[in-house]
Amino acid sequence: MDLPKAFTEYMAHLIGEEACRRLEQGLADEPQVSIRLNRRKLAGCGHECPVPQSADVAVPWCRTGYYLKDRPAFTFDPLLHAGAYYVQEAGSMFLEQAFAALSADAGFQEPLMALDLCAAPGGKSTHLRSLLPEGSFLVSNEPMRPRAQVLSENMMKWGDPACMVTNGYPADFSALEHLFDVVVTDVPCSGEGMFRKDEGAIADWSPENVELCWKRQRSIIADIWPALKPGGYLIYSTCTFNALEDEDNVAWIARELGADLIPVPCAEEWGIQGDLTGGSLPVYHFLPGWTRGEGFFLAVLRKHGQREEAEDGWRACLPRKAAKKGKPDKKDKNKGKNEISASELTTLSGWLSGSDWEWLAEDTQVSAVPKEWADACRAVKECLTVMHCGVPVAELKGRDWVPRHGLALNRVCCRDSFPQVELSYEQAVAYLRKEALVLPADTPKGFVMLTYRNFPLGFAKQIGNRANNLYPDAWRIRSGYVTPCSVLFP
Repeated sequence: MDLPKAFTEYMAHLIGEEACRRLEQGLADEPQVSIRLNRRKLAGCGHECPVPQSADVAVPWCRTGYYLKDRPAFTFDPLLHAGAYYVQEAGSMFLEQAFAALSADAGFQEPLMALDLCAAPGGKSTHLRSLLPEGSFLVSNEPMRPRAQVLSENMMKWGDPACMVTNGYPADFSALEHLFDVVVTDVPCSGEGMFRKDEGAIADWSPENVELCWKRQRSIIADIWPALKPGGYLIYSTCTFNALEDEDNVAWIARELGADLIPVPCAEEWGIQGDLTGGSLPVYHFLPGWTRGEGFFLAVLRKHGQREEAEDGWRACLPRKAAKKGKPDKKDKNKGKNEISASELTTLSGWLSGSDWEWLAEDTQVSAVPKEWADACRAVKECLTVMHCGVPVAELKGRDWVPRHGLALNRVCCRDSFPQVELSYEQAVAYLRKEALVLPADTPKGFVMLTYRNFPLGFAKQIGNRANNLYPDAWRIRSGYVTPCSVLFP
């Protein structure tokens, strides 16, 4: 690997020449692939959390993470599309230990409002959603529209009802004062930790780019800081090695914005390195050559103040009709249709388990969010573009309500409301390629849920002797060939 001379000189000065040579060797080694299981979805589909058949060893800092023996053709595994697992770099899974540390520090037991600020493609968001206490709500944001669409897809596949995906910049959150208990910021960086996975990261690296990055990172944190509650927690991370973007920025946040750093317990045998500047900051570096994975940096900070002192400044963003907690926004609810009749609402409600839902509408699409978070969702919608919110339930087409794809993938979908057809592997891949379907002759007419290994894949509409494939066109597998793949089960 031909690393930039300025980079190796800087790292030799930072960590010493011998350690720098070890890092260079680590960057030259073949990267290892890792996945993280969706424990809640596996359990909901009747599976214990399995050791994947293609697993090498477990990721030690993540209960559901596994290194794989090699890199399979993930595209052709229906269970990836069903949200049974997520392909994620192992170092990023250290988020689990960080969240455990801040939870222990705060004694969190009640539901939380959390934000993943720079969330695409969704690795940390899907993980954070699995770590939050039951009843919590997560906003996952991505500034770039195409990446936000990918994020929305991955969050729908993960299948949790208490999620919202937004498309906005950090400054757009400034009006949402004291809304979030936890903010995760995997800030854009110079990408040194991705050198062995992405040759473009090497080509784009320069000392000038590092300078731009650390300044931009401070601007991002300053923009989001008002939205974090006093006493709330910021998880700051990068995929780079240099101290300018890592240790120096963490020290700046603590000093200038007002925060204390929280230690994260970790075992010595994990190989995680501490403060590379020789200081005593409780920060955590994943360096190739020491840990199995790519480069990663993380620190946890607690904002000064007490959470009980926080005022709900975000309520000023609420539309006037929604300002009273729990009051439905009838204008939004009926946008695109005169009204939703009682019988239609009964039908749509029957597609979800539970009853504590607030119904939100945008044009002809209807979603449901947990009632306790409805006002917060409305406030966020006033400030940012929303890609999806809560459970995408239905879309009005003509006179009929059609179940949306995200409903099938969500763990609160009432599966018994639809006839179900279990697909073979070949049929499942054909469905994911949006090919024509022929279902069993005794399949009832109407909307049908299609499953693979008891995991919902989506809907089809049975029409006589054929079925319309309702898989989203934007999500379909476009490859013209198939490499059979089964990561979790034989």
